[in-house]
Amino acid sequence: MTNETRPASGARGRRRAAAVGAALGGCALVAASAAPVAAHPGGHGREVAYVALGDSYTSGPGIPRQVDAGCARSDHNYPSLLAARRQVTSFTDVSCGGATTAQMWQAQGDNPPQLDALDRGTDLVTVQIGGNDVGFGTIIATCARLGAQDPTGNPCERSYTASGHDELALAVLRTAPKVDRVLRAVRARAPHARVVVVGYPDLLPDDGSGCFPQVPFARRDFPYLRDTEKRLNLMLRLVAGVNRAEYTDTYGPTAGHDMCKAPADRWIEPLQPAAPAAPAHPNAQGEAAMAQAVLDRLAGGRGRG
Repeated sequence: MTNETRPASGARGRRRAAAVGAALGGCALVAASAAPVAAHPGGHGREVAYVALGDSYTSGPGIPRQVDAGCARSDHNYPSLLAARRQVTSFTDVSCGGATTAQMWQAQGDNPPQLDALDRGTDLVTVQIGGNDVGFGTIIATCARLGAQDPTGNPCERSYTASGHDELALAVLRTAPKVDRVLRAVRARAPHARVVVVGYPDLLPDDGSGCFPQVPFARRDFPYLRDTEKRLNLMLRLVAGVNRAEYTDTYGPTAGHDMCKAPADRWIEPLQPAAPAAPAHPNAQGEAAMAQAVLDRLAGGRGRG
């Protein structure tokens, strides 16, 4: 086991755990964002080696043209659009549908461990991971099943809080140290890179309204699931800050284009997609919006929204 994958131990481990815990405990301080990160010299006017890590929200399943069937990877996902706009000289996209943080170190089918794409010459890294660790797929399936039984109530929330604790909130907390470990490994393998953690886009109406049966969740479960995604994005923002990485908000720039909107207006497809995309995933417009948000961040802005 190398130093980059060994859990922090002793006083150093306790300090890191305390820093991550304090960050997650400070959710009320979300308006106070992470400390500014100095602009990396990479960008227009110099050679840039760019590596994209992530799950299906990065890879773009179903979006033409699919260039890797095993990982459901599109050449119109946000890393590909970003690479074209930044005119990078080296671009490696190892994002893969279904990836969890474990796939940073473990092969996924024919896809090698994602971290293997990094080296000391890497200038830019984007990372979008954590949704599958929290259990996006299982949550959607569970809430759709329960919503069909009680479409006006909040059966999903009741199910996930029946123990007296919010199991989804706990899942986000348990995912934090996994993302922390990923970012430490990225730093170890690409010590000179500008590292950008990419948040997840707006999946459900931000005002908490529902759209049963188009999205078959119970009416009063929509706010609960919206808040769960916001909690996940907040965790990613805070863990990025602890690791001196940057964070790109893609929720704000995609708000108002969630899966409840009409086909012409939505950038996230519902469980029965009308545009080429996987269910409950960004379509081509959603990937383009995320690419623009990352571009804005790289240019020194805060993204749109």
